[in-house]
Amino acid sequence: MTGDLDAGPDPATIAAADPELPNAADSVHAVGIGPGNLEYLTPRGERAIREADVVIGFETVVNFVADRTDADLLTCGYHDEGATLATFAERVADGDTGTAVLMGDPNHSGYQFVGKVQAAVESPVRVIPGISSLQVAASRARTPMEETEFVTLHKSGDIEPDRRRLHANVGERHLLVLPRPYDMMPGDIAADLLDAGAPPSLPALILERLTHDDEATTRTTLGELGTYEGGSETDDTPFSDLSVLAVRTE
Repeated sequence: MTGDLDAGPDPATIAAADPELPNAADSVHAVGIGPGNLEYLTPRGERAIREADVVIGFETVVNFVADRTDADLLTCGYHDEGATLATFAERVADGDTGTAVLMGDPNHSGYQFVGKVQAAVESPVRVIPGISSLQVAASRARTPMEETEFVTLHKSGDIEPDRRRLHANVGERHLLVLPRPYDMMPGDIAADLLDAGAPPSLPALILERLTHDDEATTRTTLGELGTYEGGSETDDTPFSDLSVLAVRTE
């Protein structure tokens, strides 16, 4: 995952700074569209997309919902994110209804983009939660959320505090981890946990492309998974960038 945070604070801190204002009629919406299969898009989220005048998001995300709305679609990548957000903010300032779309649930690994939207527009931003791949992964791996430590590494910036949380909880609680393409993929995370003293026998599942037609699950152990450590490119790992790593307790 790319993105330079050196120019300012982590945008996630902006998104998490204050509670939402209740019943803000002029809100911009930040909608979680689910893990990619639109059967997991909530009716409330779909309505916010359908009724928008302008929809913004990363190109791969917008493409999932393009046929659910007549809105003008503003797609971006990391290289043109700032300029696209500025255009979106201008449209909202001129009175258009704006909706930002994110994969999964914005509350799971989406706060950096929510914060960028919030910094760009003057209107309040209201999050419409979605079904997350984490929720689906918890179901597939049978790891109840109240007994599980969830950590996302799929973000820009420092992940050292997140690694420490994984180290502290591995073997004591189930782990659900969103990897970071491509330098902290499942094999790298397993090797890091093993270096921190985790038992190699812990059951591990790599759940790929959840809810899609080509969904796949690899069942292994932490020790075996650690052999896939290394690399920073697509071809350096056998696992998809759309993966969730589950590490169960014994």
